[in-house]
Amino acid sequence: MLLLRFPIRGWYQQLFLWFEMLSGSLRRWYNPPWYTEEVPSTPYDPLYLREAFEKAVTKRLMTDVPFGVLLSGGLDSSLVASVASRKMAELAAACQWGTQLHTFCVGLKGSPDLRAAREVADYLHTRHHEFHFTVQEGIDALEEVIYHIETYDVTTIRASTPMFLMSRKIKSLGVKMVLSGEGSDEIFGGYLYFHKAPNKEELHKETCRKIKALHLYDCLRANKSTSAWGLEARVPFLDKEFINVAMNIDPEWKMIRPDLGRIEKWILRNAFDDEKNPYLPKHILYRQKEQFSDGVGYSWIDGLKDHANNQVTDAMLVNASFIYPENTPTTKEAYYYRTIFEKFFPKNAARATVPGGPSVACSTAKAVEWDAAWSKNLDPSGRAATGVHDSAYEDAAKTPSAMNGA
Repeated sequence: MLLLRFPIRGWYQQLFLWFEMLSGSLRRWYNPPWYTEEVPSTPYDPLYLREAFEKAVTKRLMTDVPFGVLLSGGLDSSLVASVASRKMAELAAACQWGTQLHTFCVGLKGSPDLRAAREVADYLHTRHHEFHFTVQEGIDALEEVIYHIETYDVTTIRASTPMFLMSRKIKSLGVKMVLSGEGSDEIFGGYLYFHKAPNKEELHKETCRKIKALHLYDCLRANKSTSAWGLEARVPFLDKEFINVAMNIDPEWKMIRPDLGRIEKWILRNAFDDEKNPYLPKHILYRQKEQFSDGVGYSWIDGLKDHANNQVTDAMLVNASFIYPENTPTTKEAYYYRTIFEKFFPKNAARATVPGGPSVACSTAKAVEWDAAWSKNLDPSGRAATGVHDSAYEDAAKTPSAMNGA
């Protein structure tokens, strides 16, 4: 029998590991305090939360290569850029690459993200790079995107495509590392469907479920869309210490309370609402949550649906359960992505790596139960959060596009 030696001190620890190996059992290596989903009760301390995030950003600025920040103009990426720009002068890399932070944004011309990102970049005095793409360019890249990100999940593909196109252009500039804002919405309940959370217990459990599934969604997108071009993405919000601080706060503070002036992610916004030394303009700090696939331009998702309508017939969708009995696609867009995925990854093992189930505005299947009306419009776009999003779909459940699964 071949014995493996582990660099662990103490015969007891070695014996314990050998017992686990011989018994064939697996043990979780890292068990954060929030993993049990037990509801915490620690009071909210805005300064402590701010300091924890600044440490998380600073930790990820250790580099000897050209770098920048992916800036959508939303709260999360703007805070990353703001903190990073304040720390630039202190970096050893500043001697080589300069003290002006580079920021990058992508979108259709005239999109909400492009406007907001430009304003934030001007406020922070960054060297801003704005990239445009067209709906057709995105559609042309779909097969390559699905090949690299290895999923048929609708919202992941929608968001990965512009990120994939942007990463190629960033790498062509010689930049090798970027900071990104993934993770905040999962930690703080930032998605618009959290407006319907019935109580703090349900909200906390949902945030735990979302964090546990990040490797299947946003982290998968951020990692594979960038690494496809040799670009490294770092995510300060998912720093272990920061997650522990944020997830240990009494979730009552994360509840969306319009009567108290609290919108989504209020505790994060409030932590950086510094009147004497502002991190961001007020209207950016309190900008409504916009999912990346929406923020790059609303016509992007609409264009994808129209394209899928032209590729998938009504008969194909009706018979989808016979072709794809597992995770059966329920819309033409989902069916179209599934056909591309199956072309590259036809094995059952590959198919099983992609989660399924109903979702509205990026919710888990469990959270769909929070609002009966949302079950009639199961779309991962933030605009599916009717009654919440400023540009929500009008009578989404009654429109022809919703009826035919577009």
